Parts: sequence; structure tokens; C-alpha cells
Amino acid sequence: MTLSKDVEYHAATTTPIASTSTQPSPHGMDYSSSLEQMEGVFDLVEPPRRSTGRLLMHGMAMFGREFCYAVEAAYVTPVLLSVGLPKSLYSLVWLISPILGFILQPVVGSASDHCRSRWGRRRPYILVLGVLMLLGMTLYLNGDTVITAVFRDGSGAEKRTWAIVITMLGVVAFDFAADFIDGPIKAYLFDVCSHQDKERGLHYHALLTGLGGALGYLTGAIDWGSTFLGRWMGSEFQVMFFFSASVFLLFLAVHLCSIPETPLRDETSDTKLLLKHEGIKAYGSIDNTQNNNVEKKEPKLRSLSYVEGDEDDETETQKRMTLKSLIGTLLTMPAHYRYLCVSHLIGWTAFLSNMLFFTDYMGQIVYHGNPYAPHNSTAYLIYERGVEVGCWGMCINAISSSLYSYLQKALLPYIGLKGLYFIGYLLFGLGTGFIGLFPNVYSTLVLCSLFGVMSSTLYTVPFNLISEYHREEENEASLDGKSKVHRGKGIDCAALTCMVQLAQILVGGGLGFLVSLAGSVVVVVISASAVSLVGCCFVAVFVRYVE
Repeated sequence: MTLSKDVEYHAATTTPIASTSTQPSPHGMDYSSSLEQMEGVFDLVEPPRRSTGRLLMHGMAMFGREFCYAVEAAYVTPVLLSVGLPKSLYSLVWLISPILGFILQPVVGSASDHCRSRWGRRRPYILVLGVLMLLGMTLYLNGDTVITAVFRDGSGAEKRTWAIVITMLGVVAFDFAADFIDGPIKAYLFDVCSHQDKERGLHYHALLTGLGGALGYLTGAIDWGSTFLGRWMGSEFQVMFFFSASVFLLFLAVHLCSIPETPLRDETSDTKLLLKHEGIKAYGSIDNTQNNNVEKKEPKLRSLSYVEGDEDDETETQKRMTLKSLIGTLLTMPAHYRYLCVSHLIGWTAFLSNMLFFTDYMGQIVYHGNPYAPHNSTAYLIYERGVEVGCWGMCINAISSSLYSYLQKALLPYIGLKGLYFIGYLLFGLGTGFIGLFPNVYSTLVLCSLFGVMSSTLYTVPFNLISEYHREEENEASLDGKSKVHRGKGIDCAALTCMVQLAQILVGGGLGFLVSLAGSVVVVVISASAVSLVGCCFVAVFVRYVE
């Protein structure tokens, strides 16, 4: 069977290893070229090993994203209060973004699986989402200043209304893009790395995520308003915008230049003549080739999450890329993928239940302050002190997340992914339970280190399992002598990350009701502990681990 030089593997995300042979073939083509093209068609070779430096560069986007997340956690509430946002709109601000994310995340993941940009499949989406993150930060940190400058002659009520609108848009845009960008980043890592490098890359992602969060919280803890930068730029909000925008843009650029992607390419006329055959799909379609004859195989119905390469089939796939079909895909995915998504939902529900209300818990329960007291009263000042100490607890969480991500690599050979998953949920459940039962300042700060164990677990283990599932499917196809047909990595990563948005919806809509019913914020950490312990049982019984 003679292959044209123009033949390229339609869904290539790997770089073939060139043969050292230079002996010419009878057909005028050297063996090295022929072997490269054969490997490209059948995808027999994994991507090349990546250096530690390249993997660290790839993880810099997570550092920048988490830095900006920490700035948002420290400043969004003061910004919203400063523009006069009514309390009735708080829940709306925090619910719009996760609802949009849950609806659109699978669409973006599936679309990136079919992206034909010369720059690659994932990086165009990462760049667009990064720009949207920057736009959101610009609006919510500078919206009040911009509105004041634009409406110099307007009434106070008009300025206030526009300031609220712009700030809300900024918060929603930032949260939407920051939540979305994680899926394409993980899919990008899976596309360009070998199996061993995927595991290393995920650990570096968790390490840099923790470091970015820690630096962001430390930067936000400084009173920039009284410094030279604060006086020069106008307010501490502008100073934090300068730092967060600079850090994010720099590290996003490093990430996008870290590892090149091999883009999906249109088939050439020679390739179509060679591979196109009645009843056969181009991607994963060659079953037997004997005497230059291609054995016909009946077409199979595939889930949308499977990548298909034939031009006509891909057009049909794009037509079917609707919300209804994507939700159907998620519901009909293999059971082990679905159980992994459920466990991820449980984990993030427990984690967010604690983290979103932790500083308020410190102020009200641990320090016995009152957020509803007059702002010049002792009770309110004590509450503010508790919130500040809670921010230091969040910093401890970020640092411990980085340290544990490094420790995970040492523990993995001994306890495996199942042990890491189980321990993460168990320690978080016990830690939050003790915090709720014994609200002491020092013990609470010490137990904050267990939050980092859960954070690192959620950022690494589920994506490691996705990588294992894909590898298992590829190995089974290879052993059966079949061409490789695999699930789209983009939509699988999107399915996991959209569980984060669903968890935000559940937490935002349910915890407020529980707090009102119980009359105390203690119910927040107790609920987080209970959900995490339930998740502990779930990951032990239902989640499948590849041996």
C-alpha cells in the first residue's frame, strides 16, 4: 500500500518520531518518510517527552488564573458594597456565571475538539477566554471610576445605577471566563503530552495553582491605599488591577508559547482518494489492508463525544452540536465517566460550601463579631478582624495545596489514585467537621491546611483518571487490531469542569436557605463535612480505577 507524501493524520495531536533509516523505497519514497506517514495515519507513537521547563511554562496559566481568583475573593465584596449593590441582587451575581457555564461549557469543549485553527485546537479558546477574564477584571475593579469620569454632569442615582450594572457585568464575565478556561487548558495538556508527562503536568498545575492563590491573597492583604502606588493610581482597586492584569497577561503569554499544538488539517485530495470509502469513516476507519484493498466496515453510531474525521461526518457533528444533543451525550456517556463526574460534583459542592462562606464563619462564629452591627461599633470591628484572619486561613490553604501537590507524586506509587482520591475527601471532611464542632482560632488555622489537600486532589486526581480512561481505550483498540477511535478529550474535560458550575449553583441556591433555617453559619461547615464524607464513600465504591 503506497501512501502519498501529502497524507496527514486527520486528528493528529502527536508528533511522529522520525526513523533513522534513509534507504530509498521502490516507489521513490525513503523509508523514514513512509514510516512517519504510516505512524501519523495509525497514531502508533505517543507525543515526545516534555521537559520540566516546558511543563512549568504550561502550568503558568493556572498560576495567573488563581492569582486573579484570589484578588476577586478579596475585593469583589468591597467593590460591590462600594457601588451600592442591593442585597437582593447578591445571589443573582453569583448564580448567573455558573448557570451560563453549566449550559455552555460542553459546547466549548466539543467545539474545541473540532477546531481547525492553524494555531491549534485549544489555544484559540484559551486566548479568547483569557481576554474575557481581563475585560471582566477591568470592569469590576475600574467600573466605578470609569462611570464617575463619563457621567460628570449626571445625577447621583444615574451614576450609581450604571456603576452597579458595569460592576455586575465585570464579575459575571470574569467568573464565566475563569471557570471556562480550565477545561481547554487541561485538554491542551492531554493533547501534547505523553501519558507520563500528563501526570507530571497535572501536578505542576496544582503546584502553581496553590502558589498563585497564595501570592494573590498576600497581595490583597496589603493596604495599598496608603502607599505611593495607591496615591498615584487613585485607589487600591486600581493598584490590584495593575498587578493582577500584569501577572495574568505575562503568564498567559508564557503558557500559550509553552508547547506547540499540531492542528487539525483539512484532508488533501490524495488523502480523500486513499481513505474515503463507502461506509467507512476517515478517523479510525482502516481495519484491514491487504493487497491494497480496504475491507469495508459497516458504519457505527457514535456518541457526540467521539471524534470523527470524515468531512461529511464532521459537518453533521457540527450541525448536531446543540445543547440538547450535548446534554444527551453527557447522560449517555460510559458509566465510569458518569460516576467520575458525580464524584467531582460532590467534591466541589463540599469544597465550595466551606470556602465561599469561610471568612464569614471566622468573623461570626470564631471571633463572635456581628456583620449587621453599626460600622463604628466594636462588634463590627471584631467581625472585620475575623474576616482578615479568615483570609490568612485561605492563604494557608493555598500554600498547603502547593505542598501537597508535590507530595502526591511521592504517595502515588504506594496508594494509587484511589488512595489519593479517598484521602483527599476524608481529610477535608474530618477537618471541616472539627472546625464546626470546636471553633477555636488557632485550631481552625491549623486545620485550614487540610483544605489544601482537598483543593489539590480536585485539581489533579479526576483529570488523571480521565487520562487513564483514554489510555485504556487506546490500548484496547490497539490489542484488538482496530484503528484508534477515542473520545474527544475536550468534551470530557468540559464535562468535569462543568460540575464546578453545577456545584456553585447548588451551593448558591441551597446554603442560604440552610443558614436561614438553622439561624447560624455553623451549618455551612457541618454541611461541607457531611457532603465530603458522603463523597468519600462514593469514590471508594463507585469510581473505577485503571489497574
